[in-house]
Amino acid sequence: MDREERLQATYEAFNARDVEAVLAQMTDDVDWPNAFEGGRVVGRAAVRDYWLRQWTVIDPNVRPVRSMPRPDDTLAVEVEQVVRDMDGTLLLEGRVLHVYTFRGDLIARMDIEEARDDD
Repeated sequence: MDREERLQATYEAFNARDVEAVLAQMTDDVDWPNAFEGGRVVGRAAVRDYWLRQWTVIDPNVRPVRSMPRPDDTLAVEVEQVVRDMDGTLLLEGRVLHVYTFRGDLIARMDIEEARDDD
């Protein structure tokens, strides 16, 4: 499975709230953005705790639109994100870039960037 296929499966698992399947695609010391509360979390357990907290308050759905390998060996994935509150009210909708750094086949870091028309 190549990186793009791995990430597609990871997004599907995230949207299904299969946290263990997503975490299995990460290094033990993964560095992840805490887009919900601010800052970053480090390690699989911290990412798990962050998502479990987040999912009690909001219902995010993230769909990859296209992948763009970068010269620095990262992979940028443009995603369409839809975030609703637990009553179904739309809170946020739009596109962003998720930029992944890998160690071997596993995700070591993810960063979020604004999507630009020239990406």
